[in-house]
Amino acid sequence: MQIKLINIGFGNIVSANRIIAIVSPESAPIKRVITEARDRGMLIDATYGRRTRAVIIADSGHVVLSAVQPETVKHRLHTKETTAADDDE
Repeated sequence: MQIKLINIGFGNIVSANRIIAIVSPESAPIKRVITEARDRGMLIDATYGRRTRAVIIADSGHVVLSAVQPETVKHRLHTKETTAADDDE
């Protein structure tokens, strides 16, 4: 299996293969997920002090905060998948 990496802003990179969801941090349930991850020591804050715009949930239970929009992360993920598929041909 090939490892795919995605830039989530400010030079921070996560493994695309481990991403379960990319969500907005606005709702109360997501805020609760962030708080619980912080309490468990599973929160990774990659915002560099800026406003959190995307919350990335990994299959390992880690929660990653990003300062880029969820749509931007999705676009980078989709572009990476398309490029990888083109390379395989």
